[in-house]
Amino acid sequence: MRQDLPRVIPARARFALRRGYEVVSEQWERVRGRKDPLVPPAGLMFVGGGRRDFRPLGEKWVATFIRVANLERHEQVLDVGCGVGRMAVGLTGYLSPSARYEGFDIVSKGIEWCRREISTRFPNFGFQHADLYNHEYNPSGRLQASEYRFPYPDESFDFAFMTSVFTHMLPADIRNYLGEVHRVLKPGGRCLITWFVLNPEARELIASGRAGARNFEHDLGGYWVVDPDQPEAAVAYTEPTVHQFYREANLAIQDPILYGAWCGRPKPLTGHSQDIVLATKRGLSKAA
Repeated sequence: MRQDLPRVIPARARFALRRGYEVVSEQWERVRGRKDPLVPPAGLMFVGGGRRDFRPLGEKWVATFIRVANLERHEQVLDVGCGVGRMAVGLTGYLSPSARYEGFDIVSKGIEWCRREISTRFPNFGFQHADLYNHEYNPSGRLQASEYRFPYPDESFDFAFMTSVFTHMLPADIRNYLGEVHRVLKPGGRCLITWFVLNPEARELIASGRAGARNFEHDLGGYWVVDPDQPEAAVAYTEPTVHQFYREANLAIQDPILYGAWCGRPKPLTGHSQDIVLATKRGLSKAA
């Protein structure tokens, strides 16, 4: 029944219901004097989970970065699509003061909150707004993701990650972003990115109805979407295409891909919904 809910209740209606609950919950926390200053207000919860899940989800991802990508406390970290700081807040409890965290996102209000509440407490955490066009989150954006240059120098980071970013991006955008990841990573640096990967197992589960609303039945020419009228709502790529993207960017995928639960897998390789791809940057430093 839970897998059928997305079909019954439109996304905007589900979001409105959740937002109403979050507002009431936040007001009750204030009355009881238990509001966490590093949990954003309900009005800023524009993606994923809610206020109650904000810290647990962030901490779960930090544990994944440590386990899968061997993230170390002193490293320089880039968060592409940092949202309203869920991962950043989790990383404040792990990264040392000598480390550096940088995040950017297209939603300016989220960045403003992160600067005000996180950077003032943790000066080694920086946030930037990327004024990129997005129909849902930044319809007045001036720039295109397919042409955007990350606002950081070459070879700046040991580790970069994107969660639930490429699952909403089209091929030209992905190619540019992977090229930028390669540019800003140090030689040997790692990137952890989540995808919807279409392989034979995922297709069988989709055909059996196990994937629920994530059926990806519309082929738009090399990539598959749930809704052709809003293709970036959810985008899937075949496994060979994912490998091709990384080869073009000179990034080496570290096998195995960790398949998630999104398509109804009975035994996913990760505790997350989406599939996880870890890759490393090939090549020598320009300074070498």
